[in-house]
Amino acid sequence: MNIDIQPIMESDFEELVSLFLEFATFEKLPEKMTNSVGQMLKEKNYFHGFVARDKDGSIIGYATYFFAYYTWTGKSLYMDDLYVRQAYRGKGIGTLLINKVIAYAKKECCNGLRWQVSEWNHPAIKFYKGLGATINEVERNCDLLF
Repeated sequence: MNIDIQPIMESDFEELVSLFLEFATFEKLPEKMTNSVGQMLKEKNYFHGFVARDKDGSIIGYATYFFAYYTWTGKSLYMDDLYVRQAYRGKGIGTLLINKVIAYAKKECCNGLRWQVSEWNHPAIKFYKGLGATINEVERNCDLLF
């Protein structure tokens, strides 16, 4: 399978919004997805990541990230999403995407990479543990939306 991993571009926003909704639906929270192309254009300086494209150029997966600073460990990269369309799972695309994010974090001299995984998503948990990640069973997300 010929997969191309590239940085996200503005021209990807429209296609990505549909994948964001697909991911939110997979997470059983479609009502939480309120982002739009217009919002992404206004906030583009805060939006970074990589897309995976198939041989036809369609986006079949993505990983998004931002820089964070943790008082205990310092500069880190936070991977907000890693998503691969269902038909393409199990073909190494998630591995290509996360390895691209890991390489970027190392290039930027980050001390680590952090992300979340839903406790019910056992295939993802197994995948992340296989990468050597430690999954914290103690902390919970706190969201305060405006």
